Amino acid sequence: MIKIFKPKFFTLLQSGLVKQNLSKDILSGVVVGIVALPLAIAFAVASGVSPEKGLITAVVAGFIISLLGGSRVQIGGPTGAFIVIVYGILEQYGIDGLIISTILAGFILVAFGLLKLGSLLKFFPHPLIVGFTSGIALVIFSTQIKDALGLPIEKVPSVFHEKWLLYFSELSNVNWIAFTITIVTILITVFSKKITNRIPGSFLAIVIITPLVYFFDIDVSTIETFFGNIPNRISFSLPSIQLSEIQNYLAPALTIALLGGIESLLSAVVSDGMIGGKHRSNTELIAQGIANIVTPFFGGIPATGAIARTATNVKNGGRTPLAGMIHAVTLLLIMLFLGPMAKLIPMSCLAGILIVVSYNMSEWRSFVAILKGSYFDILILLSTFFITVFFDLTLAIEVGVVLSAILFMKRMSDISEKRIDNLVDNDIIDDYSSLPKELNIYEISGPLFFASARRYSELLESIGLKSKVLIIRMRHVSFIDDTGLHNLKDTIQILKKEGVKVILSGINAEVKEDLRKLDLVDLVSEEYILDNFNDAMQKACTLVPCN
Repeated sequence: MIKIFKPKFFTLLQSGLVKQNLSKDILSGVVVGIVALPLAIAFAVASGVSPEKGLITAVVAGFIISLLGGSRVQIGGPTGAFIVIVYGILEQYGIDGLIISTILAGFILVAFGLLKLGSLLKFFPHPLIVGFTSGIALVIFSTQIKDALGLPIEKVPSVFHEKWLLYFSELSNVNWIAFTITIVTILITVFSKKITNRIPGSFLAIVIITPLVYFFDIDVSTIETFFGNIPNRISFSLPSIQLSEIQNYLAPALTIALLGGIESLLSAVVSDGMIGGKHRSNTELIAQGIANIVTPFFGGIPATGAIARTATNVKNGGRTPLAGMIHAVTLLLIMLFLGPMAKLIPMSCLAGILIVVSYNMSEWRSFVAILKGSYFDILILLSTFFITVFFDLTLAIEVGVVLSAILFMKRMSDISEKRIDNLVDNDIIDDYSSLPKELNIYEISGPLFFASARRYSELLESIGLKSKVLIIRMRHVSFIDDTGLHNLKDTIQILKKEGVKVILSGINAEVKEDLRKLDLVDLVSEEYILDNFNDAMQKACTLVPCN
């Protein structure tokens, strides 16, 4: 248990790094707390629960995830990805059902961590992740149209196409003031970065628009219209649990656990690339689980690692989990002293913020890039996307994983008869002691696909950071899928940032064309992509002295 569960905070505390980075972590925590304020409220309202539940989740879960997590910079709390799930569970099971499902999901996440399943993220291909993330973004966008246009709709259908049919039928009833507020919110959120990076645009939008609506008594719906006063306290309460009905909540609990685990580990991987760190995936899962077990007793909703807030933390100098804890404390103070004022925020303002969030989540550039790739990746992308939008997120993940495995086997079958003509690159080195210390060589054996990509990337990064020049031999790489391309690109970018020169050797024409699609040829430079190992060694010896 001790080897599996090793929170980063206590490791860094013992090493003295927390004390060294104290001032930067405090400042970053305050900034991230301000960033999280409008998002926590918006995510809660969009999920169908009262605004304080979002704040409570950011405070309680955010503190626990930072205190016990396996990442140095992860920020936890409610996220946009959970909007669809929480709304659906509320409709079917009510608030008690949501609480029970979240607690069960917490236990499932702890079990995932104890069983060392954190590394299973590598079995989720990049097109699958982009597909369901883009699908969630579209669903979130569709839930905000009612408030964005100020439509007088009492209840919005949960089915995607039924939503849009209803919206079109109500277009004659658009509240143009509400629509104007939505547009202004979007403009402030997006373009405020040109004026200041210190204050988040979503926070600025609320601070500017809310007083104007209040003092000029503008006739638009506010949080108070739907939820009344917002409590400025956190209290402990027990849900009504019928043991005989527990099995009813296992499916929604598994959905929460799967999405929470995937999103938190994705966020941790992204932040690792930003700071050159290494998170502890199983510890992170256990921390996420504990947070989701504890938070519902205080009135919170499901929580996970938040990629956007984590990136904000890194950009503002946060380097230890203390920043995440300060973020939670900042939100607690805001909730205690300014919470009641949040009821005045216009719903159309929150809709504008969430429309920007959904756009940022959409990963449309990655979506378009995958559509230009192999039909295997396109099939996984589109299948996951459409199942997420029209059916169910859990089903989308399940179908995506199974489809990925089947298509991989098909792809391997297609190339089994194909001969990789790189015979001139068959040279081997018997004595590596003759190589200069600044030069390292690593060979990738076999296809670079979603199941092996992460491991290869970790090894390449580890070896490369000890070198001035790294030769990557790829004579046996029969193909690279989209996940492999992204992992290889991220690794080479990290090595380039550290001043390591990467040379690619023995690439076949098909693989080289795949590298070109993702601009990897330009990243490495054409002169450092060589047909055979002898040429690669000669090029390396022009960069470091060889014997």
